[in-house]
Amino acid sequence: MQHAKPVIIAGGGIGGLSAALGLAQKGFKVVVLERAPELGEIGAGLQLGPNAFHAFDYLGIGDEARKMAVYVDKLRLIDATTAEDVAEIDLGEPFRKRFRNPYAVAHRGDLHGVFVRACRANPSVDLRTGCNVVGYEQDGATVTAFLDTGEGVSGSVLIGADGLWSNIRAKVVGDGAPRVTGHTTYRSVIPTEQMPEDLRWNAATLWAGPKCHIVHYPLSGWKTFNLVVTCHNDAPEPVSGVPVPDADVLSAFSHVHPRAQNIIRHGQNWKLWVLCDRDPVGTWTDGRVALLGDAAHPTLQYLAQGACMAMEDGVCLSIEMAAHPDNPEAALISYQNRRRVRTARIQLTSREIGDHIYHPAGVHATLRNSIMSAKSDAEWYDVLDWLYGAQHSDAAAATGPLVEVA
Repeated sequence: MQHAKPVIIAGGGIGGLSAALGLAQKGFKVVVLERAPELGEIGAGLQLGPNAFHAFDYLGIGDEARKMAVYVDKLRLIDATTAEDVAEIDLGEPFRKRFRNPYAVAHRGDLHGVFVRACRANPSVDLRTGCNVVGYEQDGATVTAFLDTGEGVSGSVLIGADGLWSNIRAKVVGDGAPRVTGHTTYRSVIPTEQMPEDLRWNAATLWAGPKCHIVHYPLSGWKTFNLVVTCHNDAPEPVSGVPVPDADVLSAFSHVHPRAQNIIRHGQNWKLWVLCDRDPVGTWTDGRVALLGDAAHPTLQYLAQGACMAMEDGVCLSIEMAAHPDNPEAALISYQNRRRVRTARIQLTSREIGDHIYHPAGVHATLRNSIMSAKSDAEWYDVLDWLYGAQHSDAAAATGPLVEVA
């Protein structure tokens, strides 16, 4: 049965569209208001843990998501100072059996396209672009999202999925600007033939060095390689997607091994971001309004879970809305309470990993290498169980046994 008033979602990224698909399959009409003139995603590669595939299956896009993904064989950690292997985690059959789904990488635009096509094919989802939500009002029975044009769009619930600089969060939480971390990330995508042949591994590879790290993995059916290099350079202000000369990128990594530097030399058309996050908060609801994804719990990239958490949010939100069809305020509170501890752990653990696993030097790095190199695959799976284990996933519970990719 269709609910009379639509759910309004501010933001047409992966999180907002996950919520839209989840709610639509529960019988809700959904209006997605995206500020950009066209639906699309900025960025290149992203990593998809098994929990992402749990969500894909719940949302009905598992087959399409699997088609565009690249299935890496390993997670690989290398010391960027010495170029010595530190640790590997096998992502083959034992991993998939343990976590009921694979680990993969994908182009963010390719994945977003899967969501857009699914939403456009669903008559319960109304996608609108050029709609910048700047505020809202509610009267106890209805909430109205106001656009920068002055237009109002009314519905039963408003979900703020409008990212790190969320206008909805400004009213719900009111905690000001995000925290600037001082970490700068440079991103490039290069044709596979331009990647050094001896580094064309079917792995999500991380080179960890003093106040810096390098990540690379194949994308788009091995047509390209994603390069992401990050340094802790105490950058003072937020920056997003600004082009930067190749020489500037390389100069930030002059202290790492020549083999690691060689990866950076092959990058082109680099763009930089100064990373930001926020402290976890206990409340991200206000009556018929709730936050989702980066608007609720923005995290650093070091657990590769930003998109995954947004998708999990969308699944959980749809479950709770369906469980409380006549009490949306209670549904949103329940959604918030189910998600806030897990997402807070992601936020805080990501900070710790950036400082103490990816970026240490000297004896601290030697200790890291000693501890991580001693772990077996089975021990690594135990370490990762809180993150990937199906018992921690609303989507896995809702979909039951999942089919692994061949």
